[in-house]
Amino acid sequence: MPTQIENLPDNKVRLTVDVPKADVHHAVEHAASDLASSVKIPGFRQGKVPMPVLVNRIGKERLYSEAIESHISGWYSNAVASSRIRPADQPELDYELPDSEDKDWQFTATVAVLPKPDVADWKTLEVPYAEPEVPEDLVDHELNVLRSTVAELAPVESRPAELGDTIVLDFVTDDGGQRDYVVELGSGRLIPELEEQLVGMSAGETKEIELDRVAEEDPIKVEAVVKEIKEKVLPELDDELARSASEFNTIEELRADIEQRIRDQIEAEVDEAFRRAALDRLVQASNVQVTGPLVDARTRTLLRELDAVLQRSGGSLDAYLQMSGDSPENLIARLQEQAAASVAGELVLEAAADQLGIEVSEEEVDEAFRDRFEEADRIIEQARAAGAYDTERENMRLARALDRIVEEVERIPPEQAAAREAIWTPDKENPTEKPKLWIPGSKEPA
Repeated sequence: MPTQIENLPDNKVRLTVDVPKADVHHAVEHAASDLASSVKIPGFRQGKVPMPVLVNRIGKERLYSEAIESHISGWYSNAVASSRIRPADQPELDYELPDSEDKDWQFTATVAVLPKPDVADWKTLEVPYAEPEVPEDLVDHELNVLRSTVAELAPVESRPAELGDTIVLDFVTDDGGQRDYVVELGSGRLIPELEEQLVGMSAGETKEIELDRVAEEDPIKVEAVVKEIKEKVLPELDDELARSASEFNTIEELRADIEQRIRDQIEAEVDEAFRRAALDRLVQASNVQVTGPLVDARTRTLLRELDAVLQRSGGSLDAYLQMSGDSPENLIARLQEQAAASVAGELVLEAAADQLGIEVSEEEVDEAFRDRFEEADRIIEQARAAGAYDTERENMRLARALDRIVEEVERIPPEQAAAREAIWTPDKENPTEKPKLWIPGSKEPA
């Protein structure tokens, strides 16, 4: 969607947006479908009114007005994304209704934008960096997990069941039950109340267990009969284990591979933490503070993402607030602070990218899509239509700017940074917790 940008006084811009006739036609068809479902016309069922009859009944002006009003916000959003402006207020839209759905159409949007920040010299910034280290016990833990996967089960007769044992038992309830049920205690497959009662039972023992139910109903009575108890017999940490459980011939090669995989993971986590810290320091040094509709929209996005995460885990926002003892107002305030930090980070990186002359070609964007998706051509076409293509290009541009910044800030040991933070200064009289900043390539904080 071609867009021309005119800079105006007082940090305002005027966007002139050209809407292709195909989009105009789609908007009119969509509006006609909606109106046909709501307008009652004798002789026609709702939703089945032919276009000429509908236009004759409601008028061409109402149809086009409905089409434009229902789609112009989306066209404006796409224009904002492609032109890389940061609105600070709601736009003033100016247009005349189209006289045909088969012609290109145009509208203008005048909007205040967030001022371009003066980016601090990041080469003078000191950012704490912790060298990645692999704890030896973490490597040992991974080796023991591997041993556990190939362990043999041996019968246990001299002691009761313990966590980690595999037991065979019968469940009997008023509604029936299950025979010869096999489960590893501590694996999370049983509800905690039931598992707690099974730990300590011996082979051949029978126990009646009561499980509470919600809504003050009578408890469920379960008769549990432990029939067998088996414990894992772990293999030795030797070359035979390496050959049987991996593609390596020696335990030293296996240990080295595990250590390298853990190191790669730790290095990735340390790298992202350092990138966040570098961007955080640069935003603070540049004294960037933002408000407005962009922050409000980002806050709503964070709230939707949090709600989606909670729902995927079987929860809800209401349950989250009840369990945490938090209020909706406090939650929104925290998300708004995170959203403001996210927008501030983008502003700083955008100014840095401009300063560095960083650009991303369409070929590079296409390659990025092809690296991530199998049906890349279809995804690219959809991304262009939805405005996500330009968003991807801008994210890549900001990521490259952050790459450059991360390379050029001064890395200092965390101990040195902590010592300097401990030095009292007047501005630390009332310290505040800084929210995590968004960085290109990472998920929004929630």
